[in-house]
Amino acid sequence: MAALDIVRIPVLSDNYVWLVHDPVSEATMVVDPAVAEPVLEAAAARGWTITDIWNTHWHPDHTGGNAAIKEATGCKVTGPAAEFARIPTLDVQVKGGDTVRLGNHVADVWDVPAHTAGHIAYHFAGDAAIFVGDTMFAMGCGRLFEGTAEQMFANMQKLGTLDDATRVYCAHEYTLSNARFAVTVEPDNAALAERLAAVESARAAGEATVPTSIGEERATNPFLRAPSAAELGRIRALKDAA
Repeated sequence: MAALDIVRIPVLSDNYVWLVHDPVSEATMVVDPAVAEPVLEAAAARGWTITDIWNTHWHPDHTGGNAAIKEATGCKVTGPAAEFARIPTLDVQVKGGDTVRLGNHVADVWDVPAHTAGHIAYHFAGDAAIFVGDTMFAMGCGRLFEGTAEQMFANMQKLGTLDDATRVYCAHEYTLSNARFAVTVEPDNAALAERLAAVESARAAGEATVPTSIGEERATNPFLRAPSAAELGRIRALKDAA
């Protein structure tokens, strides 16, 4: 099976929209389009026609481009059933345990509540890739806007079961601030200090720092490494106050 083509589209101040193309079926999917125009332009530049939008949660910086892309392409919008009322463009409602397809590539839907109550992720096991929205970031996790530390800890535990090589596609370029905070949590973590230096260099050069990988996060993400929900909640509160 041909590998998926995955394109990162930077939009707004720090959002990433992911354009995902199956070269065999020519199906093309957009993950969490904050806006429409840059996404439509990126697809057109590659000769791709957008067939699907997949949303991870309802926040406007993840769904704001839905309507215009749908109008321009006639694509189908899939997203969390639990947030149907907050995503008016939704055509297909999914929840944890469901599967969705892009051509012959199959993704498992995961329930990952905490950032929002109905947040979901899409795991392409056969492609070693997961689209996590605002649940996990490079060296970070999402704010607990509509959920609990217990829920986010469960999410981290589940993500931690994935192979080290699994690529993690998150929706924001928060890596530098996350790394600077993470070293205050684990000042003796040599891998973390090394990664901070690499991220500082990359950002100074204007380079993106995601996708990340489960292996990188296992070594350097204090939220994934937290031994308990209480500890995750403690460091999330510290990060919120930073």
